[in-house]
Amino acid sequence: MSRRIVLSAFSSEHDALAAVHAARAQGLKIVDLYAPYAVHGLDQALGLQRSRLPWVCFWAAVFGAFLKLWFEFWTMVVSWPVNVGGKPWNSLPAFVPVTFEVMVLAAGLSTVFVFFLVERLWPGKPARVPYPGVTDDRFVLLVEETDAAFDLRKVRQTFLAHNAVAVEERLEEAR
Repeated sequence: MSRRIVLSAFSSEHDALAAVHAARAQGLKIVDLYAPYAVHGLDQALGLQRSRLPWVCFWAAVFGAFLKLWFEFWTMVVSWPVNVGGKPWNSLPAFVPVTFEVMVLAAGLSTVFVFFLVERLWPGKPARVPYPGVTDDRFVLLVEETDAAFDLRKVRQTFLAHNAVAVEERLEEAR
C-alpha cells in the first residue's frame, strides 16, 4: 500500500525547526525529519518519547556483571579451587576488575545489537536518501497526507513561508 508524502527541504536548522512547529500546530502527521547533524531541541519539537535504550544498556550491564560473578565464583570455588598464596577462594575484590570489564562489554554489545534490531539495520541494507544533499547541508521534513481534508496548497504555503528550498509531493511505499 502506498501513501502520499509531502517532502520539504530547508537550508538551515532554524527554518526546519520553525516548519516542524508550524506543521504540529496545523495538526499534520510528521513522518520524519532528516538532518545532516544532530539538532538541539528537535526531539521535543517532533514530540518524540524518550528512548528506552538506556534501560537496555543498564539491565544488560547488570546481567553481564551477575553472570561473570557467578562464573568466576563457580570456577574458583566449586569447579577448580586453587590455593594461591593462602588467599580465600571466594575473594570478591579479585573478581572486580574482570567483572567490570565484562559488564561494560555486555552493555555495549547489547545496546548496539538492540539498536540495530529496533531500527531494522543490517549489513548490506541499501541507503534510502529522500532528497539530494540531505547528508551535506539540507534538512528534509516529511509530512504524511492522512485524510481528504489535507490541503496541499496550504501545506506548501506554510513550508515556503519558512524558507523551504523545495516542496514536492511523492507516493511512497508504506514500511
